[in-house]
Formats: sequence, structure tokens, C-alpha cells
Amino acid sequence: MKTLVLGGYGNFGARICRALAGDASIQLLVGGRDVQRARALAGELGHGAQGVAIDHTAANFAQSLRALGVELLIHTAGPFQQQDYAVAQAAAEAGAHYLDLADGRRFVCDFSTALQARFQAAGRTAVSGASTVPALSSAVVEHLCQGWQRIDTIDICIAPAQTAPRGKATLAGVLSYCGEPISVWSGGQWRSMRGWGQLTPVRFARLSPRLGALCDIPDLELFPARYGVAQRVMFRAALEVGLAQRAFAVLAALRSWRLMPQPAVLAGLLNRTATLLDFMGTALGGMVVRVQGLNGAGQAARRAWHIAADNDHGPEIPCMAAILLARRLARAEPMPVGAMPCMGLLKLEEFGSEFVRWGMVTEIVAEGVAYGA
Repeated sequence: MKTLVLGGYGNFGARICRALAGDASIQLLVGGRDVQRARALAGELGHGAQGVAIDHTAANFAQSLRALGVELLIHTAGPFQQQDYAVAQAAAEAGAHYLDLADGRRFVCDFSTALQARFQAAGRTAVSGASTVPALSSAVVEHLCQGWQRIDTIDICIAPAQTAPRGKATLAGVLSYCGEPISVWSGGQWRSMRGWGQLTPVRFARLSPRLGALCDIPDLELFPARYGVAQRVMFRAALEVGLAQRAFAVLAALRSWRLMPQPAVLAGLLNRTATLLDFMGTALGGMVVRVQGLNGAGQAARRAWHIAADNDHGPEIPCMAAILLARRLARAEPMPVGAMPCMGLLKLEEFGSEFVRWGMVTEIVAEGVAYGA
């Protein structure tokens, strides 16, 4: 399957390319505006990988995909918070399958409504959010709550390592909602909370406790409906260096007071200067998903899934779902036709080989029930 990774030499795109390059069922195209960088990575990868110059904002993008014979397009060129669906529409027009790593709430949540008819007509599969959220997070929730009668709360927190590569696009995505009101399912109703606010201590199995701050991601909207969550769905990010965490909280306050209308303009500067704090952090990051509710026997239960990623391997996690789905499509395994968010497509066990590959440690812990937490 001829597979184009758009943004293929970027922070996440290059990781996906490295994973797919040796797959005998995939003919890899490393794509982006900078053909020299694309060709350099393709040459490094070998296995017949090719670097191609392609601009996803060009009016003839769909024709370019068709001319290249692209059968699968993997879109990694974020941030997705302010993007429209032009790339996915071009993929449908070119008769290609489509995957993306989007974590923008509106982008992922509205994806199916906007594109279902196009991809059904094309007879192709389009999946948005083939990343940490909602692909991995939903797989974890469904594993933890299998057979449960009711889910009361879902609390998720990602904890990146300080020294792990960040990327300007990732920071721009975070800053796009920093200080903005976010709709959150809390106390059994929708409430407005400040993005990158609500600082709360979070415990991890193999990491020191950190302060987590509210992030605006698709799970906040998708999970209450999909899982019938009674009380709360919360997603936080916890930076390793407390100074950096509090700096983002200050930016959030300034934006909420309309003293800094567009914090996202600082993404490049923050990406360049973040390394100045590396001496205060480590190469260890992770994630925790906590669920509480009634198990199959009608008893109160609380379970947590933890993952720890050392040696700055944390950024591999957002790439895993797209890698797994690309391999499935290339092997012509059955996949639903149409456009959908990435929920229910992957089981947690399918991520296991990727976790082992990068030396990541996972564990499930039964915790004491914490009413009102």
C-alpha cells in the first residue's frame, strides 16, 4: 500500500515513518514542503522509502495525491485546533484511506459528521484522533471497565518527560485553548472551566506526583456519551517541572483576563527556551487513566492503568495507533468504511508490542474507592 506520511520529517511524522519503513506491505512516501528534509529522511530509512515535495494547502493537493498513487494518507502536520478538513477531503477525492493524529476537540468530534458521506462514497476508511487521545485512552477505558454496570468517573493525565522533544506544533495546540473556557462534564452536568487551570495533584505508579492542569481534548466530549459517564470526565496534563506548569497557569490567567489575547504566538519561543529547564527534569514520562463505577457484580470499584516511558521515548506513544491502523489497512484487514473518531478500533492488547519495543512499563492497579474525588 503506497502510504504518504504528511509532515513525515516532523516530530511525530518521522517516528511513524521509521516504524513503517521496513514493513513489506507498505511503500513509504515521506512528504512535506521541504523536499530536502523529506529525501534526507527517506535515504536514512532505506527500504525503498521516497521523499516527495507536497503542499497540503495547495489547490491541486488532491490531484497531487492521485498522481503519486497514494492509497493511504497519514496526516501528522498539526496543530489541528485551527485546521479545516481540506486534507481529509482531498484524500477522499483521491480515493485514499486517511488517518490523522489530531487532538483538537472540534476537529475530532465533528469529523464524522463532516466527512462520513464523502468516504462512504469513496469506499474508504477515515480515522481522526489515531493518537494518544482518543485511540489509546478509549482502549484503556474499555479494558478497565469491561463488564461494568456503570462508569461514574474517568480521570486521565499525561505527564511528559521534561527532556523529551516537544515540537512547536504541540505547544501551539496547547496554547490555543490556554485560558479559554472549556466545557467539561463534571458533577453530572456540563460546566465551564478555564483551560490549563484547575491545578490538581496527580499520583502516578512510577513517577513522582505532579500538578495536572485541565486540557481541551476530544475525550471530554466523546466519552460522556460513549460510556454513559454519570459524574465526571477530566483530562489533565502534568509537566515535570513545576515552574513550567505554573508559567502556563499564569498565561491561562492572563488570557482569561484578556491581557494576552493569543498565547499561541509564543509557541516558537517556548519551544526554543524550554530546554533551559531540562536540568530540573528527567527523561521519564508517563500517563495514568483512572476509572470509578460499579463492576459487573454491582460493587463499587476503582481501577487505574499506568504507563511509564523512560529515555525520552514518550513521544512514541502518540504515534502508535496510526502505526497499528496503517499496518492493518496495508494487510487489507477488515475496517469500517466511512469517517469516524478513533474509538473502538483498537484493543489495549494491540498496543502491547509497541510498549515492549520502547521498553515502556504498564500496570493496572485496583485502588480504594474515592467518593466525591
